[in-house]
Amino acid sequence: MDAIGRLLEFDWFRVFEFMPELGKGLYYTLLISIIGLLIGFVLGAIFGLGRISKNKFIFVLASIYVEVVRGTPVLVQAIWIFFALPIIIQYNFDPIVAGIIVIAINSGAYIAEVVRGSVESIDKGQIEAGRSLGLTKNQTMRYIIWPQAFKRMIPPLGNQFIISIKDTSLLSVILVPELMFQGRLIVSNQFIAVEIYTAVALFYLAITLTLSLILRLIERRLNY
Repeated sequence: MDAIGRLLEFDWFRVFEFMPELGKGLYYTLLISIIGLLIGFVLGAIFGLGRISKNKFIFVLASIYVEVVRGTPVLVQAIWIFFALPIIIQYNFDPIVAGIIVIAINSGAYIAEVVRGSVESIDKGQIEAGRSLGLTKNQTMRYIIWPQAFKRMIPPLGNQFIISIKDTSLLSVILVPELMFQGRLIVSNQFIAVEIYTAVALFYLAITLTLSLILRLIERRLNY
């Protein structure tokens, strides 16, 4: 009861004063997540198929990308891309662009493993059946293997999307004005940490629960 009493003592209505700032943060969180994950899915599909390629150069290149990204924390990747990479290429990234790059590259490596595992889970006999029908290797992949593999990708892809959305909170370290950055900015000026950080947590929870519901509906539709 003491803990509940202390919670009730906080001025929760003050959160509404800062909804414009939190809304701005939510906008950038969704923007970076959506664009980053779309690019990440393309990267994941390319490098995932590269991981099962018989071409040694493509296989090694895809493997290096996946292992390096999966072997380093996303926070380190964000700092390196925003602070170190510009020194090498002599070009400074806008924080939002850098955030999209980080999410795309990071999610792409994990999606690549989802793609690889899903494609390899399809019975090899179906590849032989496609070839016996006169389909080329690419046609067999496009019309027979990929549709079945994509259905199997939905659950792990959903998990990765949720993880990547939550990872955007780490982008505040490179000054991306996303949800966590806005929350920290408000707290530093207004000293209402409990109210604001609770609101930020609820925003993230709402996003991930909504995404989980959408993915569950898609998965159910594909299973019919």
